[in-house]
Amino acid sequence: QVQLVESGGGLVQPGGSLRLSCAASGIIFNIASIYWYRQAPGKQRELVAFITGRGATDYGNSVKDRFTISRDNAKNTVYLQMNSLKPEDTAVYYCNYNFRRDYWGQGTQVTVSS
Repeated sequence: QVQLVESGGGLVQPGGSLRLSCAASGIIFNIASIYWYRQAPGKQRELVAFITGRGATDYGNSVKDRFTISRDNAKNTVYLQMNSLKPEDTAVYYCNYNFRRDYWGQGTQVTVSS
């Protein structure tokens, strides 16, 4: 049974940082590509970043040079380090895994506000 559990969200001031975690179970983690998406109120879900099993990464244009995705295969966990946060980064952040179908975590709320 595939399970993805996000954590690490919260309230942060503009310019601040947060680190999100996505703990996975029920998959062969060390070869899995894991994706981070976000969805702001009234907006479509957008891809933030992904990391392949080999560690290749890519980012959405709006977060390049501010966010860093990484993985720890020993802990079956993917991280999203978010720096220089802006109010427009406010959203629910979800991790995603796809194998024959999409699997989603429950999401973690990130709010950037002064």
